[in-house]
Amino acid sequence: MNSNRGEDMYQTGIESVRSKKDLETIQAEFIQYGKKFPWRALVCSGASCMSSNCQGVKDALESALEKYELQSAVDVVVTGCMGACSTGPTLIIEPEDVFYCGLQPKDMDELVRIHFLEKTICREKTFFNLNTGEYIPYLKDVPFFKGQEKIVLQNCGRIDFRSVEEYIANDGYLALHKALTQMSRNQVIQEISDAKLRGRGGGGFPTGLKWKLASKNESDDKYVICNANEGDPGAFMDRSLLEGDPHGIIEGMAIGGYAIGANRGVVYVKAEYSKAIERTEEAIRRAREINLLGESIFGTDFSFDIEIRIGAGAFICGEETALIASVEGERGEPKLKPPYPSDAGLFNKPTVINNVETIGNVAVIILKGAAWYSAFGTEESTGTKVFALAGNINNSGLVEVPMGTSLREILFDMGGGIPEGKKFKAALPGGPCGGCVTEEHLDVPMDFESLPELGATTGSGELICMDEETCMVICATIGSGELICMDEETCMVDVARYFMEIAQEESCGKCIPCRVGTRRMLEILERIAKGQGKEGDIELLVELGNVIKDSAFCGLGQTAPNPVLSTIELFRDEYEEHIHDHCCRAGICPDLSGGPCENVESGAKPSDKEL
Repeated sequence: MNSNRGEDMYQTGIESVRSKKDLETIQAEFIQYGKKFPWRALVCSGASCMSSNCQGVKDALESALEKYELQSAVDVVVTGCMGACSTGPTLIIEPEDVFYCGLQPKDMDELVRIHFLEKTICREKTFFNLNTGEYIPYLKDVPFFKGQEKIVLQNCGRIDFRSVEEYIANDGYLALHKALTQMSRNQVIQEISDAKLRGRGGGGFPTGLKWKLASKNESDDKYVICNANEGDPGAFMDRSLLEGDPHGIIEGMAIGGYAIGANRGVVYVKAEYSKAIERTEEAIRRAREINLLGESIFGTDFSFDIEIRIGAGAFICGEETALIASVEGERGEPKLKPPYPSDAGLFNKPTVINNVETIGNVAVIILKGAAWYSAFGTEESTGTKVFALAGNINNSGLVEVPMGTSLREILFDMGGGIPEGKKFKAALPGGPCGGCVTEEHLDVPMDFESLPELGATTGSGELICMDEETCMVICATIGSGELICMDEETCMVDVARYFMEIAQEESCGKCIPCRVGTRRMLEILERIAKGQGKEGDIELLVELGNVIKDSAFCGLGQTAPNPVLSTIELFRDEYEEHIHDHCCRAGICPDLSGGPCENVESGAKPSDKEL
């Protein structure tokens, strides 16, 4: 077996993993292999770093190591996303855990010379704190990483995603072995239930209960589906997990398959995620080669295999019945429930569908136990949540925090606050189907219980942040993990129009409330944004929104009005300014005057910034 890291690769004579001893042998041999190198240089190859030429940085690093004859001293490892996307390309050097960022190929000669030969730190290439004006070299001291608790993302940015050996060296597949050899199917389900794991894709449904329902249905064929149809704008949690730790998802799916009595799994991923598809396909191939997928896994009577199905990117296919229809080759449209997928899902067989992050929690729960997992988060919202920070924020990227962490901690401690000292206006945790939270709610815990009390949902988990000049109409959710931050130069009417446009475009057209209702709401919002709004438009938006919420067929239609209804409730004055004063205080809407409006005092300056 090869780890694909060059000519001097770790190899093991184990052709097929049949026991825990085989896992321990691979683990011990890989650790011994690593001891040959005084240093490890972890090069991030997440999507943001790839777009910033991380490959050029890696090539320059290897050239510099060769120049100074340090190839045998430094193990260069390509990893998944490290999380700090706004600072890429990034590099972590172990064992010191020095965090270098904002790198360019031309920097690598100097960095290699200073760090490895002179044995000091190239400080000007470390993390620069915009708020304090100081360089912070060590990962543990970087504000972005402080307060994080990595469970799902523990391997992302730390291991070579191409190497099944390195995954095994970090306790990989031990949970699967434990489940198959020491636990009954019911015990596995009970452990997940005791951990109080809830769906991280937006619904928050208890995972253990979903598995229990499917396990009770007798059938020759059952399925486990990993939902990687991440469609919210600004969301990249699932993609990063598949790219950086595909074996973690494979192991979690196999455990789920054992628990419900399934022998087949499907990863449903949209075609835009080309790297996630490529890396997951390679991980599945390697797992098959050493019998961690296939027949008689670990010498037991359990057999399980996984295939990838690629979707065309339809947002609606994130809904489980629409996803199933797409996998079956039909048009991706939701179906009436019941029957639920746990009774009659893929090919009319019992099926469990979990999103990527939910599955990413499974192996660690089985390996370390429900009590260990439940120690994180709150009593009812246990564990952690991954958020994708985007919008008007200094430190964009992925953070994983215990459930119940406040919005203020996420946006201002880890996210570094609003750029250029501008004021915070609102945050959108939940994307196109979510709603806004404002400054007065910054200390509300981000969990499944607290946000709904504000009239928000716990949807996909996006978090969108807005400043005081944002024109938008939205509702808050913890959902899948997207978190969009907006500053004072954001127009809330424009934000509402933007998200309603997404909802309208992504409507499958099956039901009239969603197909026609979202079109009518978008038309009204477009008129208001152009200064053509009229008396009664706001009331009409509210009426339409409530009708659509009450009568749409599926969750997309039922939540599509949330951004509009939320922003009308929180920022009604901005709608009135657009309609009555023909003024957009943020200067975003091009057909309207910018700056302070007649009806409200505002220090906001006109801006060309758009969402």
